[in-house]
Amino acid sequence: MLSEKHVSTLRPGDIFRDWVVYISDDRISNKRCDVKVYKVEPASHTVCRYEFIGENHSVVAKFYAEPTGWRRDYNPVQSLETEFSNLIKASQIINVPRPIAMRKDFNCVLVTENIPGNTLYEYMNDENELYDKLTAVAQILRRLHDNTKSIYRKQDEFSHFHKVLDQLRLDYSTRKKFNRLLGDWWYSTLVDLPYGCQIHSDANPVNYIFSRGKIYAIDFESSREHASFIHDLGIMAAELKHYFAIHKNNEDKAEPYIGHFLWRYSKSEDEFHRITKTLPFFMAFGLLRMARLGMHDGHNNYVFRKATDCLKAIYLNRKP
Repeated sequence: MLSEKHVSTLRPGDIFRDWVVYISDDRISNKRCDVKVYKVEPASHTVCRYEFIGENHSVVAKFYAEPTGWRRDYNPVQSLETEFSNLIKASQIINVPRPIAMRKDFNCVLVTENIPGNTLYEYMNDENELYDKLTAVAQILRRLHDNTKSIYRKQDEFSHFHKVLDQLRLDYSTRKKFNRLLGDWWYSTLVDLPYGCQIHSDANPVNYIFSRGKIYAIDFESSREHASFIHDLGIMAAELKHYFAIHKNNEDKAEPYIGHFLWRYSKSEDEFHRITKTLPFFMAFGLLRMARLGMHDGHNNYVFRKATDCLKAIYLNRKP
């Protein structure tokens, strides 16, 4: 769950404060106003919300040259430019925070409008309202996927999976087991698709915000094209499974919500059944990427066990 902490107040003459006021243009009446700074956590980079005192306006700044998560081996300039471009493209299809400006010399900062509201994660405890919120997420993902169709690069899905396994630094026997399971998926037809699309790629509950009757998707740094639409669905299903297993001590309670989410996404019963057969591959990916966060042993063991079970589901789909 995201939280904010007030860390400072910027006054006229501060170079970054003056630039943020400048790019806010006519949204700021008093150009001499103070600006409160709130640090947003958790996040993969330093992220701050800047509130213009007395102006009823705020923006969010993400500093790509200030990593705070597990990932450090990336090009901050490239990441900055990629997310800016991804937001521009996605904004033509779905609701996303409006990108305002980017600047490399301020630690590769991207400034977007602030979207006040509640994240999907904040509705996870309200099991009745969660159904409606998951319907909205399914609909926004469907719009993104349907309006960005392109050629499909199956090999990229496996490349990303192997990259996550590389980052986990598994022992030889465990890595060999996963390699064998991925090989069985590769040679099946379950991951094959007639077309690819742009995916959000980080379908985490904290990346969907409900504000003034609308749903917004945020954090498009890892968004990519030519991908499988089931990738996003698998990430969300993994997040739901993980949430109910860890926070409710009952992973089975996630099943009705996962089924509802997939049904609301699907256009037909046939598509629903096709998705459910392929979903375990991407759920396994979603679970294993959580293991990069340095969880305690018991938590980590659950993630690896469930990811393995998901990948073994391919054997259930084979005809006798």
